[in-house]
Amino acid sequence: MLEKRDIDAAAERLNGQVLDTPCVESRTLSQLTGCQVFLKFENLQYTASFKERGACNKLSQLSADERARGVIAMSAGNHAQGVAYHAQRLGIRAVIVMPRFTPGVKVERTRGFGAEVVLHGDTLEEARAHAYALAEQQGLVFVHPYDDEAIVAGQGTVALEMLRAQPDIDTLVIAIGGGGLIAGMATAARAMRPDIQIIGVQTERFPAMYNAIKGTHLPQGSSTIAEGIAVGTPGVIPQAIIRDKVDDLLLVDEGDIEQAIVMLLEIEKTLVEGAGAAGLAAVLKHPERFAGRKVGLVLCGGNIDPMLLASIIERGMVRAGRLARIQVSARDVPGNLARITAIVAEAGANIDEVHHQRAFNLLAAQNVAVELVLQTRGREHVQQVIDALQAAGFDTQRM
Repeated sequence: MLEKRDIDAAAERLNGQVLDTPCVESRTLSQLTGCQVFLKFENLQYTASFKERGACNKLSQLSADERARGVIAMSAGNHAQGVAYHAQRLGIRAVIVMPRFTPGVKVERTRGFGAEVVLHGDTLEEARAHAYALAEQQGLVFVHPYDDEAIVAGQGTVALEMLRAQPDIDTLVIAIGGGGLIAGMATAARAMRPDIQIIGVQTERFPAMYNAIKGTHLPQGSSTIAEGIAVGTPGVIPQAIIRDKVDDLLLVDEGDIEQAIVMLLEIEKTLVEGAGAAGLAAVLKHPERFAGRKVGLVLCGGNIDPMLLASIIERGMVRAGRLARIQVSARDVPGNLARITAIVAEAGANIDEVHHQRAFNLLAAQNVAVELVLQTRGREHVQQVIDALQAAGFDTQRM
């Protein structure tokens, strides 16, 4: 099994090739969660993900013959970028097989690093099978995203840096896809601090490692906003390490991850993808599990599709009550719409959308339903707007 000395050796190879990213306390998140939260900003790596650590460690150890043949990898994006970037830096040909659903931003970034991108299949498993076939046909070296000791050792350097920067951390909460990151970090952290708690996090839609470790049979979904950890088959090497060194595994749902993405953007002014927010999502969902502890979270990636991010932000505003939809019933006479909008303005809310609905409602023929989407300061403010409209004689309800 992998040992800490393997991770120490990886750290020497990575010195000067990847960033030693900041690991600092978030005072605001600490106040909100009831535990002391330390964030490791792996989204600040050049490829915006920790994945380049494992890729760099693996590629640095290839023989001259292997370098001449070139490498191939399959990935939904972050491993692809890590392999492509460090292959380009080392002068190695790289072919990357990606599932067709991969966000465009990740595809274009991977191509930008000089890799040959092949889009194939609708799942990671289909992409993996195609990558193995191409490796066989073209004599390429397969670089697995997580089931490779060199990859796992490279990812483990995250824990070395975290515990060096913040030696008081007593709990690590780490996202799990195939398991490479948590396996490497657990190997390093357990050797440095035998008493440290190590908690893994998966999405409810992709609980493969959770099922494997806990013996459950939870169903697998078809998509998640945390596509970086949407892995249907857990790694053999990581699974053995997780069984030996990880204390517990938790599940989070899509709403938990969305909330965490918005909080990190708004509070920390940092952009993470779904997988990068999974650790915070677990802390928010299970506050009693982490109360009073010193918790280290890895913001493991920042590659998120802009359209998805826009949707998540808008949905987050709805959940917080800062974007609300109300319906106002009124007589269909000149001036009433102006009165309604004036009352909303006086209450300090901004109108985002207006739908003046005559036909598609159950009101009397001389009445109209006015649907308003409002920008507000929060739930209490929404209620103040509704109260003001009702006081003016307009039947108003939140939708």
